[in-house]
Amino acid sequence: MVGFMLGHEQFPVQKLVELGVAAERAGFDLLAASDHFQPWQDNEGHSGQAWVTMSALGAHTKSIWIGPTVTCPTFRYNPAVVAEAFASLSLLYPGRIFLGIGSGEALNEQAAVGSWPNWQERSERLIEATDIIRQLWGGQRISHKGKFYSVDAKLYDPPAKPIPLLMAANGPKAMRRAGQYADGLITDSKTWKQHKSEFEAGARAGGKDPTQMHVLVEQYAVVGSQQDAKAAAELWRFGPKAFKSYYNIRDPKEIQRRADSEIPLEQVYGEWPVGMDANIHLKTINELFESGATIVNIHSGQANQERAIEFYGKEVLPRLRRQKTRTAS
Repeated sequence: MVGFMLGHEQFPVQKLVELGVAAERAGFDLLAASDHFQPWQDNEGHSGQAWVTMSALGAHTKSIWIGPTVTCPTFRYNPAVVAEAFASLSLLYPGRIFLGIGSGEALNEQAAVGSWPNWQERSERLIEATDIIRQLWGGQRISHKGKFYSVDAKLYDPPAKPIPLLMAANGPKAMRRAGQYADGLITDSKTWKQHKSEFEAGARAGGKDPTQMHVLVEQYAVVGSQQDAKAAAELWRFGPKAFKSYYNIRDPKEIQRRADSEIPLEQVYGEWPVGMDANIHLKTINELFESGATIVNIHSGQANQERAIEFYGKEVLPRLRRQKTRTAS
């Protein structure tokens, strides 16, 4: 599958719904929505509520897969509430909803609730939250008294069938955790290439075949000029250090200040496919599929999202479908 990223940090919710409709019309298979309380950088300028956007997207589209990359179910959202919300979404839009979860960032969690413990606790919380969500989705009353959460309840409107639960990972320990506890992975191309073996080991430890699991890899791309790429990189400049240190910073203004001073623009967009040549974009996507990714999630940080959607719909996605048809035959 090829997905299209809807960045709540960069655009207001009504615009994201319009882009999602256009992306489905263009032939994308999946809409991924970032789920933030604040944007990564102050200059991005937006941060609408992702679940509301996803519900509107479901109502305005027909068949495309929809989910967050990612929701943090451990602080500003209680795992029981996450289970209820996504069960309801799945009933509204059967077979079209997935849940992507992760351990969060300070700019969302600490900013909203004041708590931001160390990585080990946040990872343990995520594992426990995953278990609670899955138990509640089963539709039976649960009495869970764990290290971090106590839930004594049942979902009266559980999902009609299992909702795919994917887990984000940006380092070796998190990759192993995602393989062991989730139905699939959400990551970036660099982490996937460096730590694929950790994900596979975690999957096998969890009694699963990693080749049968979803692997969503986010890939930035710009349909336009080098100037368009530079303008996009200004907004997503934090990327190279997002999960090295910036995830521990509460203030988007401080993240932007540090990114501006620490990360050259060329380092941000240097490996993105940039241009109006479909072959450049196809090469990147095919390499990711060949590496084992099952979903390549295109994130175009450029201002003109419509150009990217239209270009992919006319020049990239049809060629990918033809490649798939030839391979199948």
